[in-house]
Amino acid sequence: MDRNKIIVRTSIIGILTNVFLASFKAVVGLLSNSIAVTLDAVNNLSDAISSIVTIIGAKLANRKPDKKHPLGHGRIEYISALVVAAIIIYAGITSGVESVKKIINPEKAEYELVSLIIIAVAVVVKIILGTYVKRQGKKANSGALEASGTDALFDAIVSTSVLICAIISFFTGIGLEPYVGLIIAGFIVKAGIEMMLETLDHILGRRADADLTKQIKAVICEVPEVRGAFDLMLNNYGPDKNYASVHIELPDTMTVEEVDCLTREIEKKVYQETGVILTGVGVYSYNTKNDKAAEIRNRISELVMANEWALQMHGFYVNLEEKTMRFDVVFSFDISQKEGLEILYKSVCEEFPDYTATIIPDVDLSD
Repeated sequence: MDRNKIIVRTSIIGILTNVFLASFKAVVGLLSNSIAVTLDAVNNLSDAISSIVTIIGAKLANRKPDKKHPLGHGRIEYISALVVAAIIIYAGITSGVESVKKIINPEKAEYELVSLIIIAVAVVVKIILGTYVKRQGKKANSGALEASGTDALFDAIVSTSVLICAIISFFTGIGLEPYVGLIIAGFIVKAGIEMMLETLDHILGRRADADLTKQIKAVICEVPEVRGAFDLMLNNYGPDKNYASVHIELPDTMTVEEVDCLTREIEKKVYQETGVILTGVGVYSYNTKNDKAAEIRNRISELVMANEWALQMHGFYVNLEEKTMRFDVVFSFDISQKEGLEILYKSVCEEFPDYTATIIPDVDLSD
C-alpha cells in the first residue's frame, strides 16, 4: 500500500474512533454534570477534526508537479500540520476558560457506575488507537500521523486522570473535575505548541538528518575515484521528497568526459540507495603530480584545524608554478565567517608568504 493510502486509511479510522468516543463522553459529561469528562470529549472531537485536516493535506500534497510548482506540493503537509496544531491550541484554551468558569461557579458532578465503565473503555480504546496510528505514521514517514498517535496515547493518560477523578467523586463526593479540566487544558495547549514548533522547524529548514547525510556520503565515497564528499545540502519539499547538491574531490588527471560519466553514476547510486535526488554534483580537484603539493596541504591543514571553530578543510589545490592555493573551510556557528577568515589568512600568509591563498568559508550544513 502506498504512503498516501496509509495516511488516508489511518486518518479515517482515527476520525470514526474519536467521533464515537466524543459522543459517548459528551453524553456522560452532560448527564453527570462533569466539566472534566465534557472537556475530554471536546479533546476527542478536536482529534477527529485534526485527522480530517491531515487527509486534506495528504491529498493536496500528493498532487503532481506543475509549471507553477515544479518540485511538487509536498510542503502542504507541513501547512496542514500547522492548522492541526492551531486547532489543538484553540481547543485547549477554550477548555481552560470553561474550567476556570466551573472553578468560580462550582457545580457538583453526579456519576453512575455505567459512566465509569464508559470512561474506562475509552482509555483502552485510546491506547489501542494511539499505538496503531503511531506505528502507521512511522511506516508512512508521516510526521502528522506520528504526532496524532503520540497525542492519542497522551489522551489515554488524560482520560485516566478523568477516570480517577470520577471514581473519587463517585465514592467520596469530592468534586475535582474543574481542576482536572484545567490541567487537561494546559496539557492540550502544550501539545499544540510543541507540534507547531516542530512543523515550523520543517518549514524554516532544519539541519538534515545525520543518518541520511552520512549514508549519502558513504554511497558517494564507494566510487573508487572519489576521495571525499563535502558541502552536502539537502532541500526538503515534503516527506520523502529530498533534493540535494554535493561537492566531490577527484584527481586532477581526470578528463571532463570521465567526470561527466562519474557524476551521473553517483547520481544514480544515491537515488537508488537513499531516494534522494542529486540536482548538482560540484567538483574539487586534488594534486596528484608531486609530493611538494601534499606537504603544503598537510601543513595548511595543521594551521586550519588548530582552531577549534574550524570543523573541516577540503577542496585544497595548489599551483606550484603560479604560487596560488585554494581551499574551503567549514566554520562552526561559534565564530563569524569574517573573523575566522581574518585569522586564517593571517596564519597562512605568515607560513607561506610567497603564495596567494583563496579561502572559501562554508556553513556547517550537515554531518
